[in-house]
Amino acid sequence: MELYVIRRPSAWADMRELELAGATSARIGDEQMPDCVRWIRSYVVHEADGRIGTFCIYEAKDAESIREHARRVGMPGEEFYKVATTVVVRIDPAESPVAAE
Repeated sequence: MELYVIRRPSAWADMRELELAGATSARIGDEQMPDCVRWIRSYVVHEADGRIGTFCIYEAKDAESIREHARRVGMPGEEFYKVATTVVVRIDPAESPVAAE
């Protein structure tokens, strides 16, 4: 599988909507598409329009697997980029993770 960054701009009205989508995303990936997609992490951002967006890190078999997973979940999945390499200057600061389940 290859590593991808998926941009989901202004996809949710609030954190509650995001949490529901995250639970659905994890379930579908784990139960229906375990050999095609694997959610690694997401960076949640406040968009200029007041909505919530994300930059998600996924492993995926191919671009179509990303699109199909997004379609099954019912969230945006057309803006994504294959990762060429990773440069880590510092590890992410520690904070309480939000469970996807």
